[in-house]
Amino acid sequence: MRRSEAARTALLDAAERLFAESGVAEISDRRVAEAAGNTNHSAVRYYFGGREGLLKALIARHVHDVAQQREVMPPPEDSVLGDIRGLVAPSMQVLDKLPRPSWRARFLDHVLHNPATRPIVWEAQDTTPQALELRASLASRLRHLDPDVVAGRALLITRIVSTATAQVEASAERDGDDPRWPEVGDFLVDTITGMLTAPISRPSRAQG
Repeated sequence: MRRSEAARTALLDAAERLFAESGVAEISDRRVAEAAGNTNHSAVRYYFGGREGLLKALIARHVHDVAQQREVMPPPEDSVLGDIRGLVAPSMQVLDKLPRPSWRARFLDHVLHNPATRPIVWEAQDTTPQALELRASLASRLRHLDPDVVAGRALLITRIVSTATAQVEASAERDGDDPRWPEVGDFLVDTITGMLTAPISRPSRAQG
């Protein structure tokens, strides 16, 4: 790895840990540089153009890792459950491959729940052909349901999954346990399938 690439990776790793532990707003760029062992206190600006560039790079790294993992997965089964597994399992596999302890899930949870950083997360969604195909397939399978209700459930699920994975990661670090991400993934896939396909007691006004 070239020196510049190693320095960039060290900054990403340090920022991910510090942001996960304390939140984005509480950590200065100088502290990120110091934690990365970089004597240049302007290293974040030099390598990423500033705080927003650093956050975008952190999220893009995860999206890239997930997309790569999805490429090598076998084709999903032809069902709602299969589509959801194809969307969720690669993230769990990425988390499972990280060194222990890891901070990725807690970092993602912080940026998703922070109104100032949430738009960066939405803008960085995986748009690879595999991800788009899975989303389109899932939407087609759920087309008999009120789309407004499905969209609301999907937003709620995103936040639940983010919080749940952050808690699993924090608990594993605290107790010195294996997070067992594949099992977490199976639980989430089953839960998400149930939530998305559950009966609708009250349709949206547009459907009512």
